[in-house]
Amino acid sequence: MKRKWRLGIGLLVAAVVVGPYAIPIPALKDVSSPEDLADPDSRFAEVDDLKVHYKVAGQGELALLLLHGFGASVWSWRQVWPSLAEHGLVAGFDRPAFGLTERPLPGEWRGANPYGLQAQVRLTIGMLDELGIQRGILVGHSAGGMIAMLTALEFPARVRALVLVSPSLHGGGMASWVRPLLHIPQVRRLGPLAVRALVGRLEQALPSAWHDPAKVTAEVLAGYKRPLHVENWDIAFWEYLAAGDDVDVLGRLDHIGMPTLVVTGDDDTWVPTSQSVQLAGRLPDAKLVVIPNCGHVAMDECPAEFLQAVVPFLDSLP
Repeated sequence: MKRKWRLGIGLLVAAVVVGPYAIPIPALKDVSSPEDLADPDSRFAEVDDLKVHYKVAGQGELALLLLHGFGASVWSWRQVWPSLAEHGLVAGFDRPAFGLTERPLPGEWRGANPYGLQAQVRLTIGMLDELGIQRGILVGHSAGGMIAMLTALEFPARVRALVLVSPSLHGGGMASWVRPLLHIPQVRRLGPLAVRALVGRLEQALPSAWHDPAKVTAEVLAGYKRPLHVENWDIAFWEYLAAGDDVDVLGRLDHIGMPTLVVTGDDDTWVPTSQSVQLAGRLPDAKLVVIPNCGHVAMDECPAEFLQAVVPFLDSLP
């Protein structure tokens, strides 16, 4: 009996250790290089050893850098981009793991993991340098808001003002206690399969980011799904989830002294409206605008109301 028990435990351990390597990982279909998927106004720049996709419009002393949220891309700003460009230089780039920015695989990068929060802060500064912007206005949506706030904390001299749109304080990655599990070799091997399943669920959940789900048309859905045609998107998505830096933003809010505008919808179920209201109340120099009948993606669902909030704020800056 004891021998059978040991044999059973041995087989179970072997299944856990070896089993994941026996599961085939089908190759992605219908994928291309970022360059093949680029738009006529797309640009690429080598920043921090990363080929970054970005777009630029407008000109002037006022300079805005747009930071998109989790699972989005520079495309998510399309509704407000032309109007913002009437007031100055507007640029936006795809953060690592999203859009058409290069997706390096494990072992291909030198130094810090490009999918981590701190690396994305440095990339933001790198993009300001690339664009020749000495002091920029960072406009961050959701997880991009976290990057904007971290950049303001680490490099305050480079940030003239902040516009935080339903800002998430979690950056979009996994909780710190989960991340070590994601680096187990067997788990990493199955990661891309898990991500492919996760993306399917996110697609079904996407309309809940809008107050009016009917606005999520087939065209809108296709725009958000377009980066899923970039080669290695699944591995990069997994690396983004597994990467992480334990940062304390809430405990340092009193150090964000530049003018800040917090914009949220009154029906934001992804980053609850109350959280944005509380954040605005804790920042030293913040204004708050709550847009009625609007969800998590104000610049996409309520572009006119978004601009009515942002443009006067920009005009008021010293």
